[in-house]
Amino acid sequence: MFNLENYHLKSSSFYEMLNAKEKTQILDKVIRQEYKRGQLLFKEGTYSKGIYIVKKGKVKIFKSNQQGFESIVYIYKKGDYFGYRPLLGSDPHPVSAVAMDNVVVSFLPKEAFLTLFENSETLAKKIILNLSHEFTVWINKMTVFTQYSVKERVALSLLILNKVYQIDDNKKSVISIGRDDFANFVGTAKESLVRTLRIFKDEHIIASNNTKITILKPSELHEYS
Repeated sequence: MFNLENYHLKSSSFYEMLNAKEKTQILDKVIRQEYKRGQLLFKEGTYSKGIYIVKKGKVKIFKSNQQGFESIVYIYKKGDYFGYRPLLGSDPHPVSAVAMDNVVVSFLPKEAFLTLFENSETLAKKIILNLSHEFTVWINKMTVFTQYSVKERVALSLLILNKVYQIDDNKKSVISIGRDDFANFVGTAKESLVRTLRIFKDEHIIASNNTKITILKPSELHEYS
């Protein structure tokens, strides 16, 4: 069985890690930013100017090779925050970030975040814990995936995306992702992805309509591990 905790980040509100005084201190420093589908938030190799807290939409984090092929490392959704690791290490971004649809983020500039991090013991502890888990998730996504067959990778990707797109624990989520992005998330050719999805659909494991997918039998996807 796949252990999804090794491949999925549990969402936690950035603001829940702050006390009332800390929230008040940063609210006037947060900047609302809007991005249209396909618009770049930041590029691999550039230095971080702050952290992003997703208020609406989804953002893909990916690496590109010399041929321009994208390998999607992760997809952030509403409530997720990212961009803090390069700030803490004074390193350039190891990935690029692009809006997958119309996205709204709360942007906290570098200076405000670092001041908050240095003065909030609670925030510092939770960020360090998140860093450790995020590193594990990224490494698993980029290296362990290479050990799986295409069918296994598609099955695991569906389970991960099911969590990413889930709104209510009691309802089935609808995964709405373009085939190019899906293939880049899986790490396979679009044709191979489409063939595998067709197999799962014929086996009534999933239902699909254009770019929208609903998982009908998650337990059967787990059996591919």
